This record gives sequence, structure tokens and C-alpha cells, in this order.
Amino acid sequence: VIFDEFHERNLQGDLSLAFCLEAQEALREDLRLLVMSATLDGENLSTFLNNAPRITSQGRAFAVETRNLARPDKFSLAQGVARAVQTALQEENGNILVFLPGEGEIRKTQSILQDHLGKDSNLLIAPLYGSLPQQAQDQAILPTPKGQRKIVLATTIAETSLTIEGIRVVIDCGLKRVSRFDPANAMSKLETVRVSKASAEQRKGRAGRMEPGVCYQLWPKAETQSLAERDSPEILDCDLTPFAIEIATWGAKHPSDIRLLDLPPAATFEAAQLLLQQLGALDATLSLTPHGRKISALSLHPRIAHMVLQAHDLGTAEAALACDIAAVLHDGPLFRGKKDSDLRHAVSCLQNQAKDPNLSKGALMRARETTKNLKYKLKIPLDKSANSMETGPILALAYPDRIAQQRQKGGTDYKLSSGMGAKLNEDDPLITQPYLVVAQLDGSRTNGRIFSAAPLTQKDIEDTFADQIIEMDDIGWDKRTQSAQANRLTKFGALTLKKKPIKITGPEQIKRALCQGIRDIGLHVLPWTPESEQFCQRVEFLRQNDDIWPDMSETGLCDSLETWLAPYLNGCSRIEHLKKIDLSAALLSCLNWEEQQTLNQRAPTHYKVPSGSNIRLDYTNIKKPILSVKLQEMFGQPQSPSINNGTCPLQIHLLSPAGRPLQITEDLAGFWLNSYDSVKKEMKGRYPKHPWPDNPQEAMPTHKTKRHLR
Repeated sequence: VIFDEFHERNLQGDLSLAFCLEAQEALREDLRLLVMSATLDGENLSTFLNNAPRITSQGRAFAVETRNLARPDKFSLAQGVARAVQTALQEENGNILVFLPGEGEIRKTQSILQDHLGKDSNLLIAPLYGSLPQQAQDQAILPTPKGQRKIVLATTIAETSLTIEGIRVVIDCGLKRVSRFDPANAMSKLETVRVSKASAEQRKGRAGRMEPGVCYQLWPKAETQSLAERDSPEILDCDLTPFAIEIATWGAKHPSDIRLLDLPPAATFEAAQLLLQQLGALDATLSLTPHGRKISALSLHPRIAHMVLQAHDLGTAEAALACDIAAVLHDGPLFRGKKDSDLRHAVSCLQNQAKDPNLSKGALMRARETTKNLKYKLKIPLDKSANSMETGPILALAYPDRIAQQRQKGGTDYKLSSGMGAKLNEDDPLITQPYLVVAQLDGSRTNGRIFSAAPLTQKDIEDTFADQIIEMDDIGWDKRTQSAQANRLTKFGALTLKKKPIKITGPEQIKRALCQGIRDIGLHVLPWTPESEQFCQRVEFLRQNDDIWPDMSETGLCDSLETWLAPYLNGCSRIEHLKKIDLSAALLSCLNWEEQQTLNQRAPTHYKVPSGSNIRLDYTNIKKPILSVKLQEMFGQPQSPSINNGTCPLQIHLLSPAGRPLQITEDLAGFWLNSYDSVKKEMKGRYPKHPWPDNPQEAMPTHKTKRHLR
């Protein structure tokens, strides 16, 4: 068995090698394996393969000169690449191969080049990407007519998969598009990333197949050293559901049970196994079920295979439609540059019930072959009619977690049954549909863009998922009436299909709803006093260094309303009723008697200054509680006062006799020694009736004027 271009590290390559190694060890001692690539990590691979011998062959390769150009701005990549093409046309002879991340960039670059070079009949501009019709691909791959130069605009498909005749110049933008799977939302997202050194070397090598060539790299030469050595193996970034069912079919329950070069992320693999259990493909012991064996035999993504098998149980018409949907999803997209997300249209085109000028003949032929093979496996007559308008209910069998409910009539935003958000383009015809089932969307965790979907009705959801629909009573807060309200909800996953008002029967339900209302509005609706605010701040002051104290921050209080506030809400059902509650008592209930005594001792409400005044402390900044006091009242105090058993000096705001700030200090001794004289000099004339002694550390503290002191 020969594994070629193994450096690409696609999932099927890694998995096939693992299976071959196990077969070689257990069943076929005569089996020989050959792993090949031009940019292989030979030493590590040899070790992995039980110190297999390494064979190196130079092959036929010509020297390729590297020229580095300025990196294009990411918002004008096509413009920068087009400029590089024009430079190469002026400086070099021969055909040019340009590497771009994807179809969108290829189309933009092609349009710019045609505007600038389209009048030159000796130039052929040929795009090359996977969904192109075969005829268009042939135009890019086959030799050009004599006297004509060709510019091939390609994705990574041209790195190794295809041989393009006559290429002497390569232009590498240094980017590629990869799919990254996020197990948190069970979705894949396309990301544009920098190429690896190995990939850049592969691209460069395309210019030296037939003769010495040139490679223009659109990044500074120094940046080459910062590129990753090799591409990340697909097993680290992809949806592992197909992988999980394949190893289960092989008899393994965990990736570590087979010989893999790299183990996949645990979270992604566990998410894949969970999905397979939900589909009925794995049992509680993670062993393959009979249904799972049928799924594996269809060679489709397990979601899609499950849909086909479930539809087959419904009837031949449903099964025929499921095969058509599966083919469209497996071999799509069927359209070139088309943004219409309605999957029903693609199914209609597959069935010859609709026409579209953007239809890709190559993709259409592949999809028809797929549906033909599926119907043959399932013994479904090829001429069995299937109504494409029923695509939604069938598709829902594959994606019960992606049934979407429109948040607002006519709006673009939807909520998925999984709880995630999704969004249509504003001009999408599906915007009229209150419910959709989404086949393809990007992996954004907030509002993923919907690429492919089909409508279904609420009744379709209720009929298809009757065993998953639940009724529950929800006691909540009505923002309009500012009062508690109860509803009986019909729920499917995170979606509310129906809502019916019901009567609130008990005081505890009212309290729960009122607590939710307070959370929605904010704690400011409670009857706060300076004393109750200070109480929370004092507890927080102690909690910052000792987490045995309860969380009395705004967040902490909101999270625990049912514990500390609910017992004091008797007789309350509306916001205005909150004015009569004893908030101080409710807050005090968060501490036991011993904690209350400790709080008063370590974080007192007031501090008695030398003059005898009992001054309220400000704990707004729990890091540095503040004592605001008139300067004369601190005479005779040599050192800064402190709290919390002497561990926290108070920040003293020394005030004038009129109560205006004079100085802020945490070092009272230093103030008396270094700053007092200048303050005295400035203030003595302004406040002559008040004492300004020469030695304040030994003077008598007072809040009175000189006359009252006599």
C-alpha cells in the first residue's frame, strides 16, 4: 500500500495508515507499506514506523529562484496579487501559477487581471479550484496553444494534487484556507491562515518541474523563518464524527487503541462520540450498534447517513428525497458563486425539476452518481418521485440541533434549538420563513451565517420530534407590566414553540419571579441606604483577602437573591412593593452572629478620631478605605490610623475647616513632618479663627474655633 503526498496529513491518510499497521501486525505479515512525500518529516515518521528504512531520491528538479515582494494588505489581497502577476509578466517568460486562499479571491483577482490584461489575446487567465467544471479545469491544466501564455489562479489543489503543464513562474500569496471544527458549537469554520514552510516549499517547487524557474513570495524574506515547519494534521482541527464511527467499526473505542501519529483533541472526540450516541450509532458502552453499522456502510457523514436511514423507515418517497439531499450535501456546492441558501432549489436542480445558469455540471454529475448509488444500496427505484418542497422535514432528521426559529417576524436573526444564534443575509428569500433547518453555517459562536437551509413548519417539528418536546411552567418577570407572570411553555431544545399564560399559584413562585425581575432591572430598584451600601462594601473589604466571607458584590448579590432576599419578599409581587422591605435586615442575614461581631471589630462603620468625633468610614474603594476628617481633629495623632487588626492603614483625606480637601495621605507622620508647615502657611490667613499650632503632633485636637477653646 503506497501513501503518496503524506505530508498533507489528511485524516483519511492518517487513519488508513493506522489500519494498515494493525492489519500488518495481526493479519498480514506480508503486507508492505510505502510512505512518500517531497517534504516529509522522515526521521520522526521512520521512528513511528518501527525504524522503517528511509529512501531519499532527488528526482528531476530544477533550481528555482526566490524573489520576495511586499505583502498585500489583507483587504486588497487581489490587487496586490494582480500587481505581482504584472511584474512577473514583465520580468519573466513562461506560464504563471498563482496560489490564492479560495474561490472568492480567485474571482476578484481574475476580474482585475481581465480589466488590465484582457485585450492581450496571447494571455489566457484560467481559474482552478475544486468545484469548477471539468472543462474549465482542463483549460487550466492542459498545455497552452503555441505562442500563448497562461496565468493559472489556483487554490491549494495545485500544490500536489494536479500537474499543470508548462509552469515556470509561481506567485505565492502565502495564505490558504482551512476548516477548523469547534466542539463547543459542533460547527466548522473556514479560516485564512499562513502557509507552513513545507507548503511554501511545495508551491515553490512547481516552478522547477520542467526548467529553472522563479517563485515570487508575497511576504518579507525574514518572515519565512517564523512560518510553521509543517501544516497542522487534519486530525487536530476537523469534525471527528466520521473518524469516531470508522474506528468504532474497526473495533476501537478510543483513538489511543490504534496507532496514530497524532491523537485528536479529547474534547472534539468526546463530542463526536456523544453525537453518535444521540444518533443511535453507539450504545452506552461506546460500542457500535446495528444502526451504527448501517450508518458506517453508507460512506456518508453520520448525520446524513442517519437521515437517509430514518427516511427509509418512513417510506420510499421520503427515502428517495433523503438520497437526493444527501447527494447535494455530499457533493455540493452545486452552484458557482451562487449565494441562495435555499437547499430546496439545489435538490430541484438535481431532480431536473429546475434550471439554473450557475449550475456546476461537474458537481451535478457527481451528485447524481451519489444519489444513484445510495438508491441502489437501499433498493429504492431510481424513478421514484421525490418532492423537493419537503426537504426541510427530512433534513431535520440529520440536524435536530440546528432547527432555527426566527427571533422576529421578517428578521434575519434566528435561534437554533441548540441555543446558538444564526443569521441570514438581508436579501435571502428564506427570510419569510419562521422556521428553518440549517445544513451549513459558519462556526461563529454568536451569530453564525447560514449558507444552506430549508424551511419547515412548527407542525413538522412537533410531528418529527414528538418524543423530544416537553411542557414546562416558567415563572418569570413581565417587563411590560413590571410584575410576576407565569407561562406554560412548549419547548423543543432551546426553542419555545408555544407560550400560554397561567395563574401563579404559590408565594414561592412569585418570589422566584420577583428575584428574576430584580436581576433584569438591577439591584438599584431595592431601597438602598448609605448604611446598607456600606455594609456590603465592608464585607467585600474583608472578602478580598479571605474568601470565607459571602460574595456581596453586585454580581454575587444578584446570583443569590433567592437565598438572602426571597425570605423578605412576603406580600410583594410588583416592583413598587419593594420599597417596604427591610433591606438592611435581609443583608445582615447573610452573616451569622459571630461574623457580624468580627465585621464590626475589623471593618468598623466609624472611626473615633483624637477630637472625639466618631467619623463614618468610606469603603467605596475596598482596597483603601477613606477617613475624611478636618485637619484640626487629628492633632495629637502621631501615626496613621488603621483597621482590620492594624493591617490596613486608612487613607486620610485631611479637610479644611470649611470641609474642603487639603491633603490625601496614608502616612500621617510624614505629613506632619514634611507637608504640614506649607499647608499651615497657606491656610492660617484664610482660617484665622482656627488653631494652627507649630507642633501639631502634641497639640490638642479639636473641632472648635479658638474662641470656643478658651
